[in-house]
Amino acid sequence: MAVKIRLTRTGKRKQPSYRIVAADSRAPRDGRFLEILGHYNPRTDPSTIVVDNEKALKWLRTGAQPTAAVAKLLEISGAMAEFEGGPGSDD
Repeated sequence: MAVKIRLTRTGKRKQPSYRIVAADSRAPRDGRFLEILGHYNPRTDPSTIVVDNEKALKWLRTGAQPTAAVAKLLEISGAMAEFEGGPGSDD
């Protein structure tokens, strides 16, 4: 089973907000998911990004692939830097 970390759309019509979820790549965009990792609201100024970095790192370490949009959000939250052994890493 290929797992992707991606966005699912929530909110009313023309008022989007998104959940960051780990889901099977074959599942529909707003369908079944394995775990909620956080949420993203692009409508606030500045945009609201809340990510549980521990859960995100767990999924990244088990081989889940983030989409391009989620990869940017994970970089902002600091999860990607920690996953890639960012600054201060001994590796």
